[in-house]
Amino acid sequence: MKKRKRGKPSKKALSKKKLQELILSLFRAKPTKNYNYKQLYKLVRRDTPEIKTQIIGVLAALHKNGSIIEVRPGKYKCFERALEKVGVVKYVSLRGVLVVVDEKEVFVGLDYSQFAFIGDRVSVLIFPQIKGRKKGEILSVLKRRKTTFVGLLQDEGSYAFLTPDNKKVPFDIFIPKQELKKKYVGKKLLVEVVDWSESLKNPVGKIVSVIGDVNSHNTEIHSILYDYDLSPSFPEKVLDSTKKISINISKKEFEKRKDLRVLDTFTIDPEDAKDFDDALSLKELKDGNWEVGIHIADVSHFIKKGSVLDLEAEKRATSVYLVDRVVPMLPEKISNEICSLKPNEDRLSFSILFKLDKKANVLDFWIGKSIIHSDKRFTYKQAQDIIDSKKGLLSKQLLRLNVLAKILRKNREKKGALTFERPEVKFVLDKDDFPIAVHQKPLFESNHLIEEFMLLANKTIASFIGKVKKNSEKKPFIYRVHDEPDKDKIMALQKLVKQLGYPFNLGSKEKIINSLSLLQKEVKGSKEAVMVEKLIVRSMAKAVYSEINNGHYGLGFNHYTHFTSPIRRYPDLIVHRLLEQYLDGKNTVSVSGLDELCKHCSEKERAATFAERDSIKYMQVKYMQNSLGKTFSGIISGVTEWGLYVELIESRCEGLVKIKSLKNDFFIYDEKKFALIGVETNIQYQLGQNVKVKVKSADLEKRQLNFLIV
Repeated sequence: MKKRKRGKPSKKALSKKKLQELILSLFRAKPTKNYNYKQLYKLVRRDTPEIKTQIIGVLAALHKNGSIIEVRPGKYKCFERALEKVGVVKYVSLRGVLVVVDEKEVFVGLDYSQFAFIGDRVSVLIFPQIKGRKKGEILSVLKRRKTTFVGLLQDEGSYAFLTPDNKKVPFDIFIPKQELKKKYVGKKLLVEVVDWSESLKNPVGKIVSVIGDVNSHNTEIHSILYDYDLSPSFPEKVLDSTKKISINISKKEFEKRKDLRVLDTFTIDPEDAKDFDDALSLKELKDGNWEVGIHIADVSHFIKKGSVLDLEAEKRATSVYLVDRVVPMLPEKISNEICSLKPNEDRLSFSILFKLDKKANVLDFWIGKSIIHSDKRFTYKQAQDIIDSKKGLLSKQLLRLNVLAKILRKNREKKGALTFERPEVKFVLDKDDFPIAVHQKPLFESNHLIEEFMLLANKTIASFIGKVKKNSEKKPFIYRVHDEPDKDKIMALQKLVKQLGYPFNLGSKEKIINSLSLLQKEVKGSKEAVMVEKLIVRSMAKAVYSEINNGHYGLGFNHYTHFTSPIRRYPDLIVHRLLEQYLDGKNTVSVSGLDELCKHCSEKERAATFAERDSIKYMQVKYMQNSLGKTFSGIISGVTEWGLYVELIESRCEGLVKIKSLKNDFFIYDEKKFALIGVETNIQYQLGQNVKVKVKSADLEKRQLNFLIV
C-alpha cells in the first residue's frame, strides 16, 4: 500500500550505478563529515569480496566529477558544485519527479522528492552532471498546487491509507485512527493532506467529506471534479447572495445606455444551451453597407468587484463542460436567468456595432453599454435549416451574415490562420445515466457564422485597447495569447511531411505559419490527413491568458482577447470591467495582481479541460463494457514506446493496444516516424493508420479501454 518506502539498504549486490548513488547519498546526508573507504564499506554493509575495490573506484569517479573533495590522502567529504534553483514539477512517476528549471529538466528520485506533485513550485538542489539528464534533490516545496485528493480507503484496523484515484500520485495518504469511521468503508472520499513532513513514509491526511458510493455515476463525476480542485456545487452564502440581485432595469440605467431594442436581434447556440451570452443583429444602411451588432451579456453590471459572487467566480474562473452536465462559473439564477440574453426579454449588454461593406471590411465601429431585445433563440440546426432553405424567420439577416462570415473566414485563412475542426461527441444516457448511444455533433455553417463574428469582436476589443498611441501609457489588460510552435516538434513535422512530398518552409515565423496553413489545405482528404493534422496540433503551444500582448499565432492576430463569454469565463468579465473604465476616460487604471490572475485563469482552464477529458474517458469505458470481444474499425491516434492508442471511427472511443500484445515480432518505437516497427517483419503501425481492433477489456477504475489488433 505504501508506495513511498525508505527502509534500510538491501543486502543484495549493487550495480556500479546504484553503489555510486548510495555513497553519494551518504556524503550528502552529512556534508561536513570526512569518510575513507573503510568507513563507507561499514556503512554500505555488503559482504561481497569485490565491494571494497568498487568503493575505491566510485570514490575516484566522484572526486573526478567534483562531487567530493580529498581533504587529506584517502579522506573525502562532500564538495558538490551544486546549484540551488527554483523550478516547477512537470511529471511524476513511481521512480521520481521531473522538475523544470530554466527550461531544462532535472530528475529527482522519489525518496528525495518531498512528496512533490505536478504543478508544485519547489526549491531543488542540482548535482553536477557531465552527461545525460541532470539530477537533483528537492530541498523544499515552496507552493503546493494540490493538497486534496480523491480515493478509496484501505482500512488496516488501527489505521488506514487512502489510495488516490489519480494513478500519477506516487504515494498513498496515511489516515490516523481517530479519523476513521464505519461510514467511510467502501466510499469515495475527499482527503486533505495536513502533514507533508519528509521524515514520514507517507503524507498524513484528514477526511474532508464523503463523495459517495463507489461506481455510482454521480460519485465518479464528482470525483473527477474534486481531483482537479473543481467544486460541483456552490456554497450556501453564494447562492443566498443571488437573491439580492434584481433582474429589473431602472429608468436611470436605461438613460445611460444605447437603446438597441428596435434591431432585429437573435441568438444561435447549441440545442442544450441555457446560458445565452452573445447575440447578433443586422441592419442594412442607406449607403448599401451593413451594420452588424455583436451584443454580449453585461455580467459586470450585476457582479460587482469584490462581492461574494465575484470572489466565487474568480475562484472557479470558468464553467466546466462535462459529458452529462455543465458546472457553471456563476449560479444558474445569474447564468441562465438574469444575465442570459433570453428571447422576448429586455436585457443589458455590452455591444459592438460594426459598419461593414459587402466585402466584410470594417469601415467603422462603436463600443458601448446597451439594452437589447432578442427576437428569437435559434439552435445551430434551426439556423442552418433557414440558411439552406433561404426562407423562414429572419432569413434575410441570417443569409447576409453567413455571406459576411464566409468572407471573414476566407480572409483569415489567406493570412495563414490555422483551423482545427474536431467534431465533439455526445453520449445519449438512459434514466440511470448509462450511455446507450454516442454520436458526433454535426458542424454547420451556422457554427462558423457565430465563430467568425466572435473572433471579430475579440480581435477588435484587443486592438482598441492594445494599440497605444504616441505619448500614451500602456493600459493594463488581459490578452489571449498563443505562442509560436515548439521548434523541435515543428522540425520533426517538416522532416516527415517532406518525405510524404509536401513542401514546408522553416524560415521566418510568417513562413512557418503559411506552411502550416498550406499543409492543412493540401493534406485534406489524403490517407495521411489524420496523422498530419494530429502532428500539427501537437506542435502547437497552449493558448493562455496574459497581461503582456504577444499576439495569437494560430489565429494570425496581433491583438486578441476574450470578451464574448463573461457568463462562463472570468477573464471576459475582467475585460468588460476594464473596457468600461477606459471608455469612461479612466486611462490610468491600476490593476495589481493581473499577472497572477492570468496564470490562475489559465490553470483553471487547463484543469477544466482535463476534467472534461476524464469524464469522456469514463463514459467511453462505460459505453464499451457491453462490447467486449467485438471488433471495430479505428485510427491510430497515438504511438508510444508502450503501445498504440486507437480511436474507434464510429464512436470516437479511444483505447490502448499494449506493445506486448503485438504478436509475431518484436516491435520498437521509431520516434521520427511516429510508428512501432517490427524488427524482423518490418510491419509498421503508424500514427493515423487505419486498423481493426477487438475490445479486450474495459477498466472503469482506471478509465481505460484495452484493445487487440486483429
